[in-house]
Amino acid sequence: MQRFLLEFLYFGIKNARACLFVGLFFSAVFLTPRAGLFGVPRYDVLLVAALAIQAGMVWSRLETWDELKAVCLFHLVGFALEVFKVSGAIASWSYPDFAYTKLWGVPLFSGFMYAAVGSYIIQAWRLFDLRIRHHPPYWMAVLIALLIYANFFTHHYIGDYRWYLAAAALGLYARTMVIYRPLDRDRRMPLLLSFVLIGLFIWLAENISTFWGVWRYPNQLGAWSAVHVSKWSSWSLLVVMTFTIIAHLKHIKASIHVPDA
Repeated sequence: MQRFLLEFLYFGIKNARACLFVGLFFSAVFLTPRAGLFGVPRYDVLLVAALAIQAGMVWSRLETWDELKAVCLFHLVGFALEVFKVSGAIASWSYPDFAYTKLWGVPLFSGFMYAAVGSYIIQAWRLFDLRIRHHPPYWMAVLIALLIYANFFTHHYIGDYRWYLAAAALGLYARTMVIYRPLDRDRRMPLLLSFVLIGLFIWLAENISTFWGVWRYPNQLGAWSAVHVSKWSSWSLLVVMTFTIIAHLKHIKASIHVPDA
């Protein structure tokens, strides 16, 4: 029991450290008044805060330039999805407040919410000395990631195939294990479990963000209500896509095992 508690403590400390960007960014989200600061609209303040946090992490060498490139890619991927989702034809959610840094109805800071997921996984990979056993062939992993991303767009026109994609991901990663080191001994867990757990925490953060009015779904415009639990599955699938991008970083790819057969 003493050993378990010690490792659990270090597990929590390392996770908290991996959440540095997430914690600082969402602290800014919750602490910035809706009216903004010093005459600057809230969404613009959040963009400045996100850029400052990101620059600080690179300057302090908590994040490498290669990792920054991956984070920027997450930002672009997330921003493109946001533009589509808030468009007049779709209107899945909306950003009700004014901002100077809004493009096509989407504030530029929004991409950092997706980048935050990538930042967490990148930092956790280093801190826990992660290694992956029985990773599926790369072309299969890339294909399922692209199909997951495409489904976020196409389900408005040809049906939602997320459960078929989830089943495919389940089969693809069924044997894949994460080897991690909370203290000084290696531990193992199924990679699929990590996808689900990270998706859960994103869903919880989404509930808090909509409660604070950062963005709103159509059913939350009159009075706030919890984000439907089905969004948990969407976020878990997004984590699969994020993991695939991160796995192609040069210094991370070396720690991934792809079996010959």
